[in-house]
Amino acid sequence: MSTAPEPIRITRGRGGQVEVEGTVDSLAWQLLSRAGFLSGPTINGRWIRLPFDMGEDWENERAAWAAQMLATARFPVQLGPGLSPRASGTTQPAIPSQSLPPRTLMR
Repeated sequence: MSTAPEPIRITRGRGGQVEVEGTVDSLAWQLLSRAGFLSGPTINGRWIRLPFDMGEDWENERAAWAAQMLATARFPVQLGPGLSPRASGTTQPAIPSQSLPPRTLMR
């Protein structure tokens, strides 16, 4: 019997920073990076977090967007309380709009 993989947790730390805990493979890192997360070395491994002082609204949007991308890629993910932004008058999180480069067709 197999156990469910450990979820990737996106939480607001004691110091107010939005950080990621759990096992993050290369695909998960690419998605987190796309949402604006940074990574750096520590004595025990690496930290993954959003930049400081960007404002709670920005941080919440990025955290929710990262969680949505991870869930879409079928990673088990937990978004901490207070990190899910709400657009006024809606019940869905406000996900930041991103301009993607146009796709090119190969001939």
